[in-house]
Amino acid sequence: MLNKSLFKTHFTSDISAGLVVFLIALPLCLGISLASGAPLFSGIISGIIGGIVVGFLSGSNINVSGPAASVALVVFTAIQTMGSYEGVLLAVVLAGIFQIILGYLKAGTIAYFFPNAMIKGILASIGLVLILKQIPHAFGIDGVFEGMESFSQNDGRNTFTELLYVIDHISWGATIITFISLLIIIIWDKPKLKKFKFFKFFPSALAAVIISILVNLLYSLYFPGLVLDESHLVTLPVAADFGSFLGFFTFPDFGQITNPEILTIALSITFIASLESLLSTEAGDKLDPYKRKTSTNTELKAQGIGNIVAGLIGGLPITAVIVRTSANVSAGGRTRTATITHGLIMLVCVAMIPTILNKIPLASLSAVLFVVGYKLTSLPIYKQVFKQGKKTISSLHYNHCNGDVYGPNHRDYCWWRNRHFLYTKRQLQTFLFYQKS
Repeated sequence: MLNKSLFKTHFTSDISAGLVVFLIALPLCLGISLASGAPLFSGIISGIIGGIVVGFLSGSNINVSGPAASVALVVFTAIQTMGSYEGVLLAVVLAGIFQIILGYLKAGTIAYFFPNAMIKGILASIGLVLILKQIPHAFGIDGVFEGMESFSQNDGRNTFTELLYVIDHISWGATIITFISLLIIIIWDKPKLKKFKFFKFFPSALAAVIISILVNLLYSLYFPGLVLDESHLVTLPVAADFGSFLGFFTFPDFGQITNPEILTIALSITFIASLESLLSTEAGDKLDPYKRKTSTNTELKAQGIGNIVAGLIGGLPITAVIVRTSANVSAGGRTRTATITHGLIMLVCVAMIPTILNKIPLASLSAVLFVVGYKLTSLPIYKQVFKQGKKTISSLHYNHCNGDVYGPNHRDYCWWRNRHFLYTKRQLQTFLFYQKS
């Protein structure tokens, strides 16, 4: 249940954090839709449901859910196999049902056995990947879908060769906006300015985005050579009327319920989405300033309900997402109000002001993600792990290698093979005890 005292204490900061998470989640939802080969609006649907439905039902106070890069490849392959997105939606609904069953079977208790060092390694590696992936966007190279963290990219290059490509293809208009946005965020978040109510409530990320829109407008008036075109801006589908807006929703094909491929796809989504949600939940608890513990079984049930709703109206599979959760905590989110707020803002803005959202430069959002990535993989984290000894360092290195070199899709499976995971007799006995209780 929501702690009423915390709700009152952090209501203002939660609303502010919800705005920041919305700004970060919007391009990620669109990018994952493109990478999945699904309708563009499908990621937005999942972002809204992840915020409102899962945010309300989840036992976590800070988790933020939505479409994730880890299931993008599964969805893309499934669409090719099934020949239609409607069949995949049926698999998403079934995956949601399976997750609810897993929740009641108390399968979520396996998350209690994830070592702290592994969680820290995951967070640090994700922060590093986030920074590396945002460098091209910061300099105006937007060929790679936002939100995709895999080593190999859709443009034929990889994470490292993309950085070399940036050197010869810098967009000075985007670069200027990136540095202005970073400067605004850094200065805005200074403790001296936070003493003033305006700076405390109005998020630095939103200020950076608004200024970046104005800068691009100034480009069009005085420096046409620096103007960012549509390929460097948020690209949201715009409906001409309410009927067209309803046309963005897609519905599952229940006629394929007897197709054995549906079950295979559903099980794949269940496995990956559940694993990522559990890991994100454990990581979120580590980031929580109040160190509250989340019921992972409740989380599985909430994710399952979210996926059922998403599948019924055309959304991509939903998981808890570490990047958005980290951004939420970093922006001051302390209760689920922030998560629900981000979903509500996304719903209202997408329905009412999509043309304004389409003026946001991706470069300004990359600046926001730079800050999030830095906080996840900052130097003090490495110093702290180093002090804990060689075994902890090896766990951190293990996650870096699986996360940065091979990409998160590979990492999802490697987590299961982590040498620390349920390998001792005592841990196994404890796990069985939880299952029986």
